[in-house]
Amino acid sequence: MGDAGVGVAIYVKELARLSAFYASLLELEIRQAKPDFAVLECGPIELILVAMAPEWAQSVEITSPPMIREETPIKPLFLVQDIAQARLRAEALGGRLKDRESEWEFGQYRVCDGIDPEGNVFQVRQVV
Repeated sequence: MGDAGVGVAIYVKELARLSAFYASLLELEIRQAKPDFAVLECGPIELILVAMAPEWAQSVEITSPPMIREETPIKPLFLVQDIAQARLRAEALGGRLKDRESEWEFGQYRVCDGIDPEGNVFQVRQVV
């Protein structure tokens, strides 16, 4: 692994699917892929996807569309070049971003919340 030192980990049920989702959505390189985790390069930060333990994964049901998993107090934020393009990519990959009317300005960013194919909440940001 690199020497980023800073990162975010997301526990996922379907590691390969979520690795492909985040790599494509955020235009990231999968730097390392193992059976139980994947490391994606996100500038100076690592996005680490960790496969849930089998006993935990059994209790997680993935629906279509995914049920939003809002019970966690943490939301990862990711920089994208264009929110509209990210919205199209997310939908093609089984996730979604909220509609254009749900975007808002926060400091130097235009932001929008979304969910991945497992319902994990995240936010994308575009520099204004």
